[in-house]
Amino acid sequence: MGVPVPVGVVALDPVLEAGTRSTLLACPELAVCEPADARVAVLTVDRLGPAELDMVRSTRAHGQRPAVVLVAGALASGDALHALAAGARGLLPRREADASRLAHAVLAAAQDDCTVPTELLEQVLDRPEHGRTGWAGGALSDRERSVLRLVADGHETAEIAQRLAYSPRTVTTVVHDITQRFRLRNRAHAVAYALRAGLL
Repeated sequence: MGVPVPVGVVALDPVLEAGTRSTLLACPELAVCEPADARVAVLTVDRLGPAELDMVRSTRAHGQRPAVVLVAGALASGDALHALAAGARGLLPRREADASRLAHAVLAAAQDDCTVPTELLEQVLDRPEHGRTGWAGGALSDRERSVLRLVADGHETAEIAQRLAYSPRTVTTVVHDITQRFRLRNRAHAVAYALRAGLL
């Protein structure tokens, strides 16, 4: 066995944090540590909303920029898209987060791989899209592709602007143009479409 993967726990609820820590301590291939020193952070939440998505982004931005595995009380297909767009590398419903599955998700995230439960992935991929023109009817410019790649990595508008040497307004306009042209709901929807079509 190699060196254990350093993993931290992030939770708003101390009971959720304690339960997650206890589960991770049962995995010899993992070493529980402070989130700032972690290679992977396990974020445990009751539900997934704007505050929790901000936690995914902020966790990704701190310390060693750990990969994030999100464990949630309930995950709908729309939540999965938002979580992946925010930068999560693994998704697990809390009822399925036993030591074995949680360890598997953490180890995959440590190798920059992504784990999503099969039934949740099927919901995402089979979800009907209303009013869609489809990617086949149009293409993305290099600039649009560059912006969407960074959105998919969970970067905010200001970070994208800095990385690509654009103004924040230009980044906002690019994303707006994509969502309008293809009749998409938001940034996460645009990323999901592009990923499904193999454009990112």
